[in-house]
Amino acid sequence: MTDAPLYELLENPSRTEAILIRGGRVIDPSTHLDGEFDLLIQNGRIEAVESPGHISRERAARSVEARGHLVLPGFIDMHVHLREPGLEYKETIETGTRAAAAGGFSAVACMANTQPVNDSAIITALIREKARRTAASRVHIIGAVTKGLKGLELAEIGSMAAEGARALSDDGMPVMNSLIMRRAMEYARGFGLTIISHAEDANLVNGGVMNEGALSMELGLAGNPAAAEEIMVAREIALCRLTRCPVHIAHLSTEVALEHVRRAKEAGLPVTAEASPHHLTLTEEAVRGLDPNFKMAPPLRTERDVQALRKALAEGVIDIIATDHAPHGLVDKECEFASAANGILGLQTAVPLTYELVQKGLLSLERWILSWTIQPARLLGADAGTLRKGASADILIFDPNRKWRLETDHIHSKSLNSPFVGWNLIGKAAFTIAGGVITHEEQMPPSHARGFQKGARA
Repeated sequence: MTDAPLYELLENPSRTEAILIRGGRVIDPSTHLDGEFDLLIQNGRIEAVESPGHISRERAARSVEARGHLVLPGFIDMHVHLREPGLEYKETIETGTRAAAAGGFSAVACMANTQPVNDSAIITALIREKARRTAASRVHIIGAVTKGLKGLELAEIGSMAAEGARALSDDGMPVMNSLIMRRAMEYARGFGLTIISHAEDANLVNGGVMNEGALSMELGLAGNPAAAEEIMVAREIALCRLTRCPVHIAHLSTEVALEHVRRAKEAGLPVTAEASPHHLTLTEEAVRGLDPNFKMAPPLRTERDVQALRKALAEGVIDIIATDHAPHGLVDKECEFASAANGILGLQTAVPLTYELVQKGLLSLERWILSWTIQPARLLGADAGTLRKGASADILIFDPNRKWRLETDHIHSKSLNSPFVGWNLIGKAAFTIAGGVITHEEQMPPSHARGFQKGARA
């Protein structure tokens, strides 16, 4: 690892050291590669992928032993809230990307709900330059759809695109006016951008704080009905059909919404969708304890919805896994459930939580890798997600057998609002590499071989 800023090295790859990764299982769905290989990184790019022992150690300044590990294209989290500018008490670009690197991500895409909102070229440029100075991973920027996320007037779409915005989203706030959303799609298509939709009918949500159903009635909490999501997903698909603008549905959570997406894909519409690790892992039953760390939007749904999400991910109806990493300070979460802010941390737990689906046979290894690599890269228009020769050396070396327990002192984010603190997990990033730069190197604790603590959650 180096003390030089990552982006300084990305801009000057000749300053990066040559690295030889030896003996790992190299898997790259984009090139149909799967086997034991050595991989050489030079000048920030993949120089060679050869059978074990065919690359001389003398060609590299550093050799990394990867036997027993998976060597994968760098993972991309395309739905992250880095909070800067304006909400630095929750997270900064520096702390958020450190968490990303520790979680196995070479790149993240940051949402626009900062203060001020990223709805103009000047804020887009500010975020880009701040990332250039402080980020520990690549940062792709998502611009707002509307000014101030108010849903009333289009943001500066063209100028944000010129400053490097990769997609557009009012995530956190649905765009309720269908005409405004139509115009946004028309403009976005002209600039080659995807609209990322926070699909909730705010009027139907009506202050709901958990999934509407028997449990919300039992707990006496206002319900957020599944129909609020399903109606808006159907609208976005209708507008996609009208404008032919690529539309991505963020954090899908219901079975019926999935069926809308399935039919749109069958019709050949440019519609994609994502699911978050928490919606793939948890059900509304987690809310019983009224822990505000289980409050999110959309809310945790039923067991049937979770099973439908898992099936849709395995089938490719859901294209992408994304964390919706949403850090909040104590003032936002240390309160009554109904008053707490929506959202949880996700960057450091997403990879093992979703790898568990592979371990259980619910998701193929290839589909898991695709959902974190080439699929988000395509949506963002990024030349990433591949281990082909000459590609940028964005790489995850993943230890699939590493047992560990998430504790608060492991968290690199500025906030601590994770419902997974105290959980035992399997699988961890051993090395995260971006542009040939090692951004995270896992330190193996003495207790590694001892496994889980007695009595802890498995």
